Amino acid sequence: MQLTTHMQSNVEIITVDASRIDAAVAIQFKDRMREVLGGERPRYVLDLHKVDFIDSSGLGAIVAAMKLMPKGGKLELAGLTPAVDKVFRMTRMDSIFAIHQSAESAAATSA
Repeated sequence: MQLTTHMQSNVEIITVDASRIDAAVAIQFKDRMREVLGGERPRYVLDLHKVDFIDSSGLGAIVAAMKLMPKGGKLELAGLTPAVDKVFRMTRMDSIFAIHQSAESAAATSA
């Protein structure tokens, strides 16, 4: 599972460079997120604009990543494609995560 990161306005942006987060890659995703979230940043944004499909395993992996956050840290989501957005709304996970239109708009807003 390929993730790329960059800083923007004091926010760490993590971009998922894959079209799917499903059972086949969920463990790899969690492992990579554990590595990326090892820093002491108070705010991370997971950019999902390249992800066209997510299943329950992928959703669980994102929730697991949120639980890896250090105390006081925040994991937000951005760039959800329509299919991924639908999964988050149907499972009511949109009430758990702050969801932004894009990584750029997330970085521009204060936590």
